[in-house]
Amino acid sequence: MESPMSPEEAFASIALAAVACDGSVTREEAALLRGTLEGRHPYGERSEESMGQLFEGLLDQLQTHGWEVLVSRAIPLLQPHQRETALAMAAHLIHADRSVSSEERRLLAEMARQMALPEGRAAQIQEAIELLHRDCLRPGR
Repeated sequence: MESPMSPEEAFASIALAAVACDGSVTREEAALLRGTLEGRHPYGERSEESMGQLFEGLLDQLQTHGWEVLVSRAIPLLQPHQRETALAMAAHLIHADRSVSSEERRLLAEMARQMALPEGRAAQIQEAIELLHRDCLRPGR
């Protein structure tokens, strides 16, 4: 049986699920994931070794149970304001490459459903992130 997750591990789980839900993690996605977390407390204060251990443990859980279970375990451990930020971060990580797979869409929809945010809030968050990543100066956009 898995030991209980801390809120810190839960938040990182959401980020990992976002980059890994399509079955692979590219070098660019891993770097973006790490940079996104390291810019936040408490991850920025952790040593290289400690971050490596965090991700190893979460990757083991991801590979054993899949992103659905990882996300389902993580969400209840986050406060409502943390859930909003976790959803925005997941959407950011997914939209960063400007290509969103059906599995990534499914992850965002499932996260939004499970987070039990106020009516319409998840859609607002996702729309804002989509706008942020829209390549609006590209001809034809």
